Amino acid sequence: MTHLRRLLDYDVWANQQTLASLAGGTPPPRSLKWMAHIVGAECLWLARIRGESSPLAVWPDLSIVECRRWLADVSAQLPLVLHTHEGSLDQSVSYTNSQGEGWSSTVEEILSHLTVHSAYHRGQIASDLRAAGMTPAYTDYIHATRRGLV
Repeated sequence: MTHLRRLLDYDVWANQQTLASLAGGTPPPRSLKWMAHIVGAECLWLARIRGESSPLAVWPDLSIVECRRWLADVSAQLPLVLHTHEGSLDQSVSYTNSQGEGWSSTVEEILSHLTVHSAYHRGQIASDLRAAGMTPAYTDYIHATRRGLV
């Protein structure tokens, strides 16, 4: 539980850092699309855990300001979801994926996936920003832990 909480704290921090790097100039459209996808996917997974419909599409069209607003909402929800499922991380969640296939995953698997999925797309954003001559955020997990950021 402590490790998962720390990973979720890292995810929140790294997403905020990445969003700040996007706001530091005019980001490539693809980078903003990936950031919006991170936000949309996190909203989707939290909604699935709750057995609700997601308020966002998995690939939404969002501005930096909208990403910031939605990211703040998701970031506030993560600790609440973790607290709610503290004793039941192995609880099964059934859902239908974007291909219409039915699946079932545990809360722990979903929350772990959320962090890894976001890290994957943050890496794409970093490469894209660098290729566009911008400076991406330094969001390595070990950096965040060494600096006491999470």
